[in-house]
Amino acid sequence: MKEEKLLAILRLQKSKAIGDILAKKLIVHIGDVEHIFKEKPTTLLKINGIGAHAINHLFDKKNIESAEQELAYIQKNKIAYSYFLDADYPKNLQNCIDSPILFFKDGNINLNNDKIISIVGTRNMSSYGRDFCNKLIEDIAQFNPIIVSGFAYGVDICAHKAAVKNKLQTIAVLAHGFEQIYPKVHKKYINQVNENGGFLTEFWHEEDPLRENFLKRNRIVAGISKATIVIESADKGGSLVTADIANSYNRDVFALPGRATDIYSKGCNNLIKNNQASLLTSSQDIIKMLNWDLSEKPKKAIQQQLFFELNENEQKVYDLLHEKGQQLVDVISLECNIPIFQLSSILLQMELKGITKPLPGKMFEIA
Repeated sequence: MKEEKLLAILRLQKSKAIGDILAKKLIVHIGDVEHIFKEKPTTLLKINGIGAHAINHLFDKKNIESAEQELAYIQKNKIAYSYFLDADYPKNLQNCIDSPILFFKDGNINLNNDKIISIVGTRNMSSYGRDFCNKLIEDIAQFNPIIVSGFAYGVDICAHKAAVKNKLQTIAVLAHGFEQIYPKVHKKYINQVNENGGFLTEFWHEEDPLRENFLKRNRIVAGISKATIVIESADKGGSLVTADIANSYNRDVFALPGRATDIYSKGCNNLIKNNQASLLTSSQDIIKMLNWDLSEKPKKAIQQQLFFELNENEQKVYDLLHEKGQQLVDVISLECNIPIFQLSSILLQMELKGITKPLPGKMFEIA
């Protein structure tokens, strides 16, 4: 991109009275972003939505100085970036009316893969949420999806680490510039994320992680992916904002249910109850809802014979799981006509024999 064009984009981005929607309207109306600053203010005022206040910010000399400084930083540090009209701009994000006109990137990001999912949730993650997140990513790794999150405490960093562990590309969307990292304790994960994906941010290099930046960042997390998954959340929180934004973009939203008494399951339970998210109990829910090609799934060797003698009840459980796959304990009890108090002991014995294995959310499957 020519220096003049990038400088114009930065000037437009720096104009506080002009958001991304209005900026795009200006660009489309004028034709080229650099020509905006060559037009007379009286001409720009004729564009719907552009007022005197916006014009004053647009031609503020301080914005020119700031844009020139940011341009120098980009050039000196060879910062990669994507403009919303460029071919390399993420297709999913391009379809969002309020997506950033420009964002910066670092690492080995490749967004050609269509299977992109965002995983968000509370910073106060429980062992239940952590186990489910790790198992979920492990199970969908065979489809080679891109895992997006916000690099924060709790669910975010768990998702990034699980993606790296399973050799998946992971993208961290930041709420600040590249000259700092938040939280600071996550600096140790920077190289891992960069090697297996990278970082995105719309904020200039010196920008601080302000509260409003996190809320603004959430629209990128929701917009860049095909679906947003909420692992755990209280009845209020940033992850619910992300889910709401994803719904406004007509993207799929999934939520992990929890006990009614658990504080950090209330948000997810409410999403499901209010039909704002699909119930998520296993990876199969995502695979089916997103129509991922099951033919891509590597074929596993089918065990033809168990080297254990099964009693009548164990055989019932094995036959059910073999036929229908992962099942909730309550469903197994109902289908096999075995009381829960007996079933718990049966499942434990089968697990010790290596026949079945437990999953998050009281689910079981054949090992």
